[in-house]
Amino acid sequence: MKDLLTEIKNRFKEIEVYEHNKRRLYLKIGKERIREIAHFLHKEKGLRLSIMTGVDTREGIEILYHFSDDKTGTYYTIRIITERDDPKVDTISDITKASEWIEREIWELLGVEFVGHKNLKPLLTSEDWPRDKHPLRRDYEGI
Repeated sequence: MKDLLTEIKNRFKEIEVYEHNKRRLYLKIGKERIREIAHFLHKEKGLRLSIMTGVDTREGIEILYHFSDDKTGTYYTIRIITERDDPKVDTISDITKASEWIEREIWELLGVEFVGHKNLKPLLTSEDWPRDKHPLRRDYEGI
């Protein structure tokens, strides 16, 4: 784990690292670098994207990308923040297929546009659901 973490710190100088425990690391980086770090972890280092999560926080919409190093049992969670008013982040669905449906879900429930995603269409809500209503947003009032 320490070798990979050192490599990450050397390659992504601006990254903020929080070590939750010896097998769980949180890595905060600017959203403009998500494709680069996802490619590095998945394609170059062989880590598996196990899940993504999105949360509406006071800072903005937070997206967590949970990459697993299955050989060591270590999770590297990439944390990015996007604006609440116009939430956009580049897709990683062409880097790892595991993100395709999860990005759709986050788009649908939190309103984050995944730029470059080829199939942003409703996954959980009906076709006639108002696209400006996002049930997991802090300001959601229902329909």
